[in-house]
Amino acid sequence: MHDGLMLPHPRTGQAFPSPVPPGTGWPGDPATAATPVAGDAAAVARLAGGAGSVAELDAEVTVCRACPRLVTWREEVAEVKRRSFIDQPYWGRPVPSWGALKPRLLIVGLAPAANGANRTGRMFTGDRSGDQLFAALYRCGLVSQATSVDAADGLRANKIRIAAPVHCAPPDNKPTPAERSTCSPWLAAEWSLIRPHVRVVVALGGFAWQVALAMLADELVPGPKPKFGHGVVAELASGLQLLGCYHPSQQNMFTGRLTPAMLDDVFTDARRRARM
Repeated sequence: MHDGLMLPHPRTGQAFPSPVPPGTGWPGDPATAATPVAGDAAAVARLAGGAGSVAELDAEVTVCRACPRLVTWREEVAEVKRRSFIDQPYWGRPVPSWGALKPRLLIVGLAPAANGANRTGRMFTGDRSGDQLFAALYRCGLVSQATSVDAADGLRANKIRIAAPVHCAPPDNKPTPAERSTCSPWLAAEWSLIRPHVRVVVALGGFAWQVALAMLADELVPGPKPKFGHGVVAELASGLQLLGCYHPSQQNMFTGRLTPAMLDDVFTDARRRARM
């Protein structure tokens, strides 16, 4: 569903309804009107398991409708909009992972922000967490520019990829356990496709750390599971390395729990360990 009101994209000027139908020309939209839609958890598992490429997987992610609560919320936000973005169309669909198809460094986050990536269609773009993250990535030479404003701003990744365990913006930023479970095959399939290239995984926050540990279960060394902490490094049996980083949330940055220098330390270390 969409509100029928056509508004110009803030950079390209092309008009779109909110949410944006697949295959209508939104910058970076990997899907078409023919992309198969997952309508329930079983379909997510089937489509994710059958994806033959990262591009195919990304396309299928962006049209998923398997979680009714999340579909309703993301589309409601896209129609109502925040006042400061009232003149813009909202993506209003699941947000795919972003970055290199053969990354050496994988960054795992949480879920799209309702008025950030749910608006722009690019992971971590258009909100304050993304402002902090991309500025740090730029300082460390991992992206081509310090800001990520919209999906047509020319940002390029330097052998990195940013993924999330939940692809839809959840109410109160809290997906349910069932929603996390339903979405999990997308990340599992993505990991299987990019694993040969990845040397380092950075988890943004404790929840992402647990997701990463589950994703890397077959590669953990025997013994207690590594505990999350900022700057913690877990060496895996395969030579892969998992790094912990506090999430660059507005609260963490405002309180000083996380500083730009602390972000730089983690991503400088990650780049060195990935031999980039």
